[in-house]
Formats: sequence, C-alpha cells, structure tokens
Amino acid sequence: MTSTTNPTAKAAASTGTSALGELPEWNLADLYAGMEASELKRDLDKAATDAIAFEARWKGKLAAEAAKGAVGSLGQCLREYEALDELIGRLVSYAALVYAGNTTDPKRAKLYGDIQEKMTDASAHLLFFALELNQVDDKLVSAALDADPGFGHYRPWVLDLRKDKPYQLEDRIEQLFHEKSITGRGAWNRLFDETMADLRFSVDGEELTLEPALNRLQDANPEMRRMAAEALAKTFTDNLRTFTLITNTLAKDKEISDRWRGFKDIADSRHLANRVERDVVDALAEAVREAYPRLSHRYYAMKAKWLGMDALNHWDRNAPLPETPQATIGWEEAKDTVLSAYGGFAPEMAAIARPFFEKNWIDAPVRPGKAPGAFAHPTVPSVHPYVLLNYQGKPRDVMTLAHELGHGVHQVLAGGQGALMAATPLTLAETASVFGEMLTFRSLLERTTDRRERKAMLAQKVEDMINTVVRQIAFYEFERKVHTERKNGELTAEQLGDFWLDVQAQSLGPAIRLLKGYEVFWTYVPHFIHSPFYVYAYAFGDCLVNSLYAVYQNAERGFQEKYFEMLKAGGTKHHKELLAPFGLDASDPAFWQIGLGVIGSLIDELEALE
Repeated sequence: MTSTTNPTAKAAASTGTSALGELPEWNLADLYAGMEASELKRDLDKAATDAIAFEARWKGKLAAEAAKGAVGSLGQCLREYEALDELIGRLVSYAALVYAGNTTDPKRAKLYGDIQEKMTDASAHLLFFALELNQVDDKLVSAALDADPGFGHYRPWVLDLRKDKPYQLEDRIEQLFHEKSITGRGAWNRLFDETMADLRFSVDGEELTLEPALNRLQDANPEMRRMAAEALAKTFTDNLRTFTLITNTLAKDKEISDRWRGFKDIADSRHLANRVERDVVDALAEAVREAYPRLSHRYYAMKAKWLGMDALNHWDRNAPLPETPQATIGWEEAKDTVLSAYGGFAPEMAAIARPFFEKNWIDAPVRPGKAPGAFAHPTVPSVHPYVLLNYQGKPRDVMTLAHELGHGVHQVLAGGQGALMAATPLTLAETASVFGEMLTFRSLLERTTDRRERKAMLAQKVEDMINTVVRQIAFYEFERKVHTERKNGELTAEQLGDFWLDVQAQSLGPAIRLLKGYEVFWTYVPHFIHSPFYVYAYAFGDCLVNSLYAVYQNAERGFQEKYFEMLKAGGTKHHKELLAPFGLDASDPAFWQIGLGVIGSLIDELEALE
C-alpha cells in the first residue's frame, strides 16, 4: 500500500494474491505529487485568492455586461469562472480520492476535511455568479448569447442554469445553505463513510470488512452464504441506531431544502438535476413495477428450482448456479476480456480505456479502510478520470470493471466540453457504463459453446439486469416511502425495516424468503446517503442501453460514430436530443417496454435451455 505521507509516490504499486495476479493501485500524481506537495498548497492559496478577486471584479455587473451585447465581457467572465471551477474541482477530486483509498486514516481524513472546508469557503465567493446571472432579463441573456461568441460558447450551460431559476433563494440564504453544508449534509455523509469503513463482520472465524463479507453471499457453499448474511445482519443491527439517526437527519435536511426552494415532489430536485421530466421517471417506475411478475418473480422461481429448493433464502439470491465456473479470474484476464470487447465494438473505445491499465488510473485491491463498492471519478477535464474497484476475481467483478471503464471512456470523451459542460446528467451518465457491460457480456457469450456454461452466463446477466433495473426501482420506492413519511416525524428503525421488507417482497416475489435479519440491509446502501433518488438512473440507463443495443445490432453502419457523438456531448444536450439520432425517445411510455423486453427475452432463452 502507498505511503500515508505520499499516497502517490509508488506509481506502479500493486498488491494481490497469486490467484488474482498483481492488482494495481492508482497513481494520483497527475493531480498532485502527494499530500505534502508544494503545488497542492499553492493551488489551495490560488483558489482562495482568485475566488475573492473574481467576486470583486464581477459581482453586481452582469446585467450591465449583458446589455452591452457584442462589446460586453460575459464571455471572459465565464472563462474565468470555468477556470476557477476546474481548479477547485482538481483540489476536491484529489482529496476525495486520497480519502477513498483509506477512510480510516486520520491524516487522509484531515486532508479531506480541510480541503472541503477551504474550497467551500472559496466557492462561497463564486455563489453570486449563477444567482445573479439568472436574475438578468431573459431577453438580455438571449441577445448576449447571440451577439458575444465567447458567451455563446456556453449557451447550453447558461440555458441549463436558467432551469434552476424558479428554485433559487435570496443570495444570503443561498450563501448560508452553501456554507453550512460542510457541517450539515457533508458531515453526516462523512460519518456514514467512516462508520461503514470501521465495521467488521465475523464470518466463519474471519473478521472481514464490508466488501469481502458481501462477496461471501456469492459463495458456492450455501452454509457460507448463510453465515455471511447473519454476520452482516448482526453488525448492521449493532450499528442500527447510528444509521437510523443519519437517515432521519439527512431526510429532514432534504425536506427543509426542498420546502424552502418550492419543490412539489420529494424527488423533483433530483429530476431537475438530472434534467429529466417527472412523468418520464414515473413511467419508468410504473413499467418496472408492472414487470416484476414476468421478470424477477419468474426468474427467482426458476433459480429456486435449479438449486433444488422450494424457495430461495434471501442470502441465496446471488448464489452461483452449479454450472457457474468457480475459478478465480485473474486481473490480466479481466483486463484482456474487457479491452477485447471494447475493441470489437470500436478500436477507439479500447484505445481510450487502455491507459487506465497502463498508467495506473485504477485502484483494484480490497484493503481495510478502503471505500466499498466501485466508482469512476471524472476529476477535471485537464487531467483524466480514476477508477476505484474492490476486485476479488468473480465474474461480476469483471462486469464491474467493464461498467466503470465505460464511465471512464465517457468522461474522457465528454471532457472536451470543458469543466462547466462536461458533466452528464445521471440518467445518461449510466449509458456508457451499462453499454460497456453489455459489450463485454455479448463478447463472452458469443465465444461460449458449452450449453451449461451458456446457461450460467445468461443467468448471471439476467441477475445483473434484475439488480440494475428491478432492485434499483425497489430502492427508489423505498426512498419515496422514507422521505414521504419523514415529513410526519422521525422514523424508527422498525419503520425503516418495514418499508425495506415491503418493497423487497414486492420486487423479488414469493420465490425468495426474507428471513430475520434482512430488515436491516437498507443500512449499507450508500446512494441513500450521498445522492437521494440517484438509484433510478441505473434502471433508466439499463433500459436505455437495451434499446440502444437493439439499434446497434440492427444498424448496417454509422452506429459507432453516432454513439461517440452522444458521449462527447457531455451535458450540452437533453436526453431527447441525444437519443433522436437513434430513433429513440425516453418520453414515450412504450420506450421502457423495449428495454424490459430484452430482459424478458433472456429469461425466455433460459427457460428454453431447460
């Protein structure tokens, strides 16, 4: 593991078992050489002073500059604002990645907290800009966008920003919300992360962190799965008071913010951030709920039969089939599998992904204190993304690698839009990641001739799709229950457990027994804490990719070019505009049936194999 004082000093540092091969740890030197680097201190000081100077130069003058039209300086103003956004983003990204590498290290935690605090203070001086720009008359803004090429370059960002206008508050209140975020939501998020990193789960005499403990739920031995589930339930229960308090506090914090801003529905702020209409998400959720019986209920009944059981215990949900190969997949094989699949679709895609491996932009090993799960962090356009995994050699880990590299490719391509316009709304941010998974799965399936192996692969893909679509919509329904009921007062752990069991029973169906202990499994889902209502983006992305992949399979030529253009657009286009070249429209309720039909067809194929 890299040094605490300089976490990026070993550019090619690696750990791992002989079965996995050498697992890379990321080299963060492209951001900063280390936690003590002089460049880090220099940029912290520069961000603070430049933010103050920007406020002094532009505050109270935007309307006058807009009125000048072609001779105004709004273009220059936005370039300066974007440069500051990039600088602050670089600093915050570095701190977050260092912290994710070991959230239990006090020195890293202090760096993360200090940089967050300093950048919150710096960005407070930039807060006026978006608020003041949105107060400028619509006609003046429109005329300035047409007259000033520098300002016009940012047209998508400016028009997007104006969608927030109805929900803006008075400047001083916005500043208060902003500055208190570090001692409010930010502090509770950090408490969740550090608590989760400290948890230990006693499974068959081993003391495990979260990721290895969850991994035991995929063990071929049913007794190991049971012990893992009981260990998870015990530790979650021991910490239930803390997780209940965090959930209650953050739900109330969101309710206060939504009420002040005037959002009508508990998820409307997320829909606005995603630039997706509420009725589109409602149509998706309704379509998935209606599909529960023919998708998850049907599949788990089949799986119970395959495993010789009347019904699956909740710890058997992701159990491997007897046909599933049990050999550990080494890192080199996983890398070759994903790059080959990407290259088969388009050599450019593999070329963008390859440096992640060659230049240590990936952190793969499981370590005590390391953030659980997986993510791709875009950092800033002038650098490159980084990927975090907890790689343990399972087939699902290969698919996770394909997923996160899809994000990475997307982030690289969108980076050309610059710091303000590169970010993609969550609903489309999952497109490239799920598409990368699909490419990898299809590539592997085409090479598989053995009937039993094909069945195992199809079953695993169906389970992944159910986890991405059915399970995430169930998560969305759970959040809706939590945030709706929180308006009436604090929720008890028992209420939260009842909500969880209710949505899980509906989505998973009668072929899965939700036994004692499962009522506390809501506690470990980080999206509920960090990004309320994020979860439907996974279902959105999976269904969208299923439809997109069907277009790809039927396209004679030109699909790859249109696909890359979609990714390069970043946040400059609405989902309707991005999908139009493919003949798709997510606002059409029938659209979701196409994506759900793909999952159904794979289950049909599994039934036929029987």
